[in-house]
Amino acid sequence: MCGRYSITSAPEAIRRLFRYPEQPNFPSRYNVAPTQPVPIVRWLEGGRHFALVRWGLIPSWVKDPKTFTLLINARGESVNDKPAFRNAMKRRRCLFPADGFYEWKGEAGAKRPYHARSTSGEPVAFAGLWETWTGPNGEELDTAAIVTTDANKTLGAIHHRMPAIIPPEAFDLWLDSDKVDARTAAALIAPAPESAMEVYEVSTAVNRVANDSSALIEPVVQELPQVTPQSPAAASPPAGKAPKRRRDTPKGTGQDSLF
Repeated sequence: MCGRYSITSAPEAIRRLFRYPEQPNFPSRYNVAPTQPVPIVRWLEGGRHFALVRWGLIPSWVKDPKTFTLLINARGESVNDKPAFRNAMKRRRCLFPADGFYEWKGEAGAKRPYHARSTSGEPVAFAGLWETWTGPNGEELDTAAIVTTDANKTLGAIHHRMPAIIPPEAFDLWLDSDKVDARTAAALIAPAPESAMEVYEVSTAVNRVANDSSALIEPVVQELPQVTPQSPAAASPPAGKAPKRRRDTPKGTGQDSLF
C-alpha cells in the first residue's frame, strides 16, 4: 500500500510535467497523509486540469462517510470489479503528482521507514481514481485514492506493493475515459522499471504526521562504532607472561571471546 508520500518539486516544475492551464502555488510537502487535501490532475472538458481533493475515496453511493472505511489505495488487479472503484475506473481516472513515497519494513513496533523516489530526481505521476460524494444537504466532496500494483525488485525487499506510476507519454491514455475504456487503461497498471526508482532508509520522524520538513527525506547515516587504537604496550602482554583470560568468557563453553 501507499500510506504516506511527498510532493517536493516546485509548482512550476509539476505544471510543466502535467501541462494543465491552472497556475496553483503550493508549498513543498514532505509527509502527505490520508484525509489531507492533495493535488490531482484529471480530465475535464477535453483536457487536463488541476484540482485539490481529499485523499481517501468515498464512492458516490455511500450514505454516511463516517461509517465507511477510508479508501486511500485501490488494488490495480481489482479496480474493474470492486463496486467501490468500478465506476471511477470507467469515468474518473486521475493522476497524483508526487516526488516519492514511504514504506515501512520490520516487525510491529520496530518498523523502519524507507523513502522511494525517482532516480532522475523528477516528479512522477501515481495512477489514481476520484469521485464526488454528495451529502444529504447538497454538499459536495471530491475524494481520490492511489492505485497500487506489485512492487518491482528494487522495492520488493521493503514492501510487496507500490503505487502504479504512469509514464508521461501515457498520461492521456489513463486520463481520457471518453476515448480509452477501463479495460484498456488497466493495462497501464504495472510496476515501475527497477532502474527508475531508488529506495533508502529515513528517520522515524516521518511516523508523526505533524512533522513536515526536508529532513524527513534525508537518508539515515549508519554510524560505525568508534574504536580507540591501543598503544603497543597495552596491546601486547609483557614478555614471559601469558595473557589473562577475560572474566566474561565462561570456561568450558567452547565459545571464544569476540574481543
